[in-house]
Amino acid sequence: MALDRWIALVLLGICLTYGYAAWFTMDSGLPPFMQRNPIWPSTFPKVLSVLGIVATTIILLGFEKAEPKEADIDYRKLGEYHLGQALLLLGLMVVYALCLRPVGFLISTSAFLFFGSYILGERKWHVMLLVAFIATGSVWYLVQEVLGIYMRPLPGLFGG
Repeated sequence: MALDRWIALVLLGICLTYGYAAWFTMDSGLPPFMQRNPIWPSTFPKVLSVLGIVATTIILLGFEKAEPKEADIDYRKLGEYHLGQALLLLGLMVVYALCLRPVGFLISTSAFLFFGSYILGERKWHVMLLVAFIATGSVWYLVQEVLGIYMRPLPGLFGG
């Protein structure tokens, strides 16, 4: 089996586990007034799990393949790919997850977007800063003000 199908098989297992948690365990502790809402906190995870299961099944069954190309990933040549960038980005994701609460959403997300784009090769710092601040501010505004979900915007030191 090709490398992409092995990865799809692993992701299918993750999506099935995530889907089980979303469909059967997340809504058990909802208060009665929220049980009548049309959208529950588990709605987005349910949609994600279904889309993930559909996408990985398509890859496993080979419907997305037309004909083999030279651009396919060859697991024997993994050293020739940009593994350093991928590992740095994964490390940055871990640091972001650990810094989200103590540092606050605005600072940690802006820093993640800035350094992530730097790792991926962007060198125009003014563009990186502008995109990071606009994207972070937009997401924070939508979650905080529109959805009404509190996210600590700044560290506690600054009144967050």
